[in-house]
This record gives sequence, C-alpha cells and structure tokens, in this order.
Amino acid sequence: MLFNSYVFLFVFLPIVLAGYYLFLTPRARLPFLTLASYIFYGWWDYRFCSLMLLTTVIDYVAGLGIDRAKTPAGRKGWLLASIVSGLSLLGFFKYYELMARTTNEIATWFHGAPVQLLPVLHLILPIGISFYTFHSMSYTIDIYRGVVKPAERFWNFSCFVALFTQLVAGPIIRYRDMADQLVSRTHTMEKAYKGIVFFVLGLGKKVLLADGVAPLVGTVFGSESPGLFASWVGVLSYAMQIYFDFSGYSDMAVGLGYLLGFHIPQNFNSPYKSLSITDFWRRWHISLSTWLRDYLYIPLGGNRKGAVRTYVNLVLTMLLGGLWHGANWTFVVWGGYHGLLLAVERATGKKSLLWWAPAFLQRGLAFLLVLFGWVLFRCDSLGQAGVLLGGMAGLNGVDVAFIGTLKAMPFSCAMLAVTLGMIWTLPNTWEIRWPTRFWSALVLCVLFVVCVLKLASVSEFLYYQF
Repeated sequence: MLFNSYVFLFVFLPIVLAGYYLFLTPRARLPFLTLASYIFYGWWDYRFCSLMLLTTVIDYVAGLGIDRAKTPAGRKGWLLASIVSGLSLLGFFKYYELMARTTNEIATWFHGAPVQLLPVLHLILPIGISFYTFHSMSYTIDIYRGVVKPAERFWNFSCFVALFTQLVAGPIIRYRDMADQLVSRTHTMEKAYKGIVFFVLGLGKKVLLADGVAPLVGTVFGSESPGLFASWVGVLSYAMQIYFDFSGYSDMAVGLGYLLGFHIPQNFNSPYKSLSITDFWRRWHISLSTWLRDYLYIPLGGNRKGAVRTYVNLVLTMLLGGLWHGANWTFVVWGGYHGLLLAVERATGKKSLLWWAPAFLQRGLAFLLVLFGWVLFRCDSLGQAGVLLGGMAGLNGVDVAFIGTLKAMPFSCAMLAVTLGMIWTLPNTWEIRWPTRFWSALVLCVLFVVCVLKLASVSEFLYYQF
C-alpha cells in the first residue's frame, strides 16, 4: 500500500485513526497497530508477512536470551543467532541473484562458453526488508551492549518492527528511541496538527515535485547516448527526484507518527546545502549513516587505530552501505566512491577540498561531487553510467535539439527550476514553524486537494526498491 494512494488516504488511514482513538483501550493499541501494519504490508504481497514475522520472533527470543544468559559465551551465542538469521534472510532475497549472475559470468569467462554454476531463481525482493532487518538487528545488538532492556511485551517489539509509518522506506528507527513511547505516549492537538503539516508537505514533495521532474529523468536515462545538455538536465532532475521523493516519504512517516503519538527522528537536514561530502552524510539519510557509523564503522575500529586504518574503515563502511541499497555493482561503486571522498576529506581535517574558498564554492563542489555519484546510483549498469558521464563531459556531442524535448514537458521543466531554487534557499520541513491559523490551515487544505487530484497516476516511492 502506498501513502500516496486513494486506498491509504481515504480507507486505511481513517479506519486506523478511528479504531486507535475511538474504540481501543491504551493496552490494546499496540496489537491493533501491529495488525494494521501487517495488513498495510500484506497489501503488496501477503506471502512476505510471514518473513517479517519470522524475523520479529527470532529477534524477540534472541533478545530475551541475551538478557537471561548467565555467561558471556551464552550472550554472544544469542546475538550471533540474531545477526546470522537476519543477514541470511536479507542476503538470500536481496543478493543471491547478484551472486549467481556474477559467479556464472566469471565461470563463463574462464571456460569460454556459457556456464551456469548457480541457478538464477528470479526472486522477488520483499519490500522494506532492508529497513525492518536493520530495525530488528539494532534491538538485539543494543541489548547485548546493555543500552536497552528487552521489550516488556511481544506486542511492543512487534509493533516497533512492523509499524506502518516507517516500515517500507524508513527512517531506520532504533528500539532505544521508541522503547518509552511504546509503553506510554502523549496525544495532543498540537501533535496532531504537526503531524498533518508534516504529512501534507511530504505528500506535496512526492506528488508535485519528485513526480513532477520524473519524466525528465526517464527521458534522459532511457536514452542510448545523451548529449551534453540532456545529460546534465537528466542528472540534475534525478538529484531533485530522489531527494524530494525520499525526504517526502520520511516527512509523511514523521507526520503519521505524530498522529499516533510517536516522535520519529529527522532523516534529512537540507543535504544539498552541505559544504563537503562529510557534511552531506551528516544531512542525507541520517538514520542510515548513523546506523552504519554505530554498528559497522565504530566496531571495525573507527578512527582509533591510526590514519590508514581509518581510511580503510571509511571505504569499507561505505562499500557495504552502497551494497545495502541494492544488488548491483553500480551501488557498490557508488558506495566506494563516497568512501574515497570521505577518506580524502578525513585526511584534510573533515573539510571541503575548497576549505579556503567562500561557502558558495564549497557548497557547489560538494553538490557537483554528489551529482557524479547519482549517475552511478541511478544507472542500471556501469556501462550505462560511463556513457552518461561521458555525455556530461561532452563526449556525446552538444544536443541542441534536446531543447525541443524540453518544450514538450513544460510542467517538468518548471518543477526542475522550482526544486533547484528550493534546495538552496528555503528551510526544510523541520525548520518550518507552521502557525495554527485559519489561512495556514487553508493553504494545507488546498495543497492536499491539489495532491489528491494528481493521484490519478500513482507512482511508487524510489526507496521501495531498496
């Protein structure tokens, strides 16, 4: 089920809110939200509800086992059971196909004839598996570290894992941030209004801005050999699409959380205003970058074992972060690219390579470096990425005729211009103080109606595929 769909807005959400506030006792609300979340998830494919339930049960039992174990070996055994089971399920569904294709291609290259050592199973990737696996893993790791105690009830943990507000595309929430809220939450009109503001603004980001520039992205990335003009328009459009699509989803998740009494942390903080790549990763997909820092980079040694080891840890963490996004070598190279940039900046004191220049030049360089990375992130293959990067360098010619294509998509061009202006000049959703006045509420209502009218062509969120 999609947030930006009629069935969610006018059927699922009203039923959930009515049941939550009108008919249930506080103790019954978590089981109700868990059931509703499974219905939300099963709307896409009910078969994968059992996979999420299996992960939930394993990690709940492992958490109890860690807490009750009498010896360090017993605690570590339960932790390993949790991590191995979670990563095995994630690895099989998300990475088996890549492993099989790569193995068969290498074998074919050595033998000089087609060889199929591993069968290609054409698995369906369960939506949100990367997100809820990381949610669940953080729970057992934090119990092992003594950061949190096991959930008081199974429903507390199952609701945390499955809660539909951030189930399929984040933010990646940690149990320690939700534990107290799962036991007791406050419900106020102020929270509800704040939730509506976040949700409607997030819906506008997705439906009007991200979907608005999407035709430009499809046109350019679907071209065999885009020229200089088309390549830059396409990459800039994708940079706008992925930001407003993903931050729009995150805003909607925050808004839904407020409507149910939960506080969900910020996931974006104006990332295109960053002065460096290090700064970018403090602002972009904050929940993932901090998860990778706390559960991967620091356990690898962080910056505690010398400069060279620090650089290696940065690159390795970002390589795995790239792989987390999808089973394609483009994601691995994208992660490695960002890891190398982080290592270079670490060597210069976590500063921009233009640290001596005015802020607007530092910001411009950081944005340019991010754009090159988005080429790898969006392309289906390294070969396609090479063609598009070549187009950006002018190797495919200057395609003046592309102006005619742009004239046929006036709304998309307007949205590209609007979004490029917004990312550097306007505050983000968390910085907006939306007053509780008649005219403010009217603006929200108009924006919501406009978005609903645009829902005739529903599109999935980009991060559903990750």
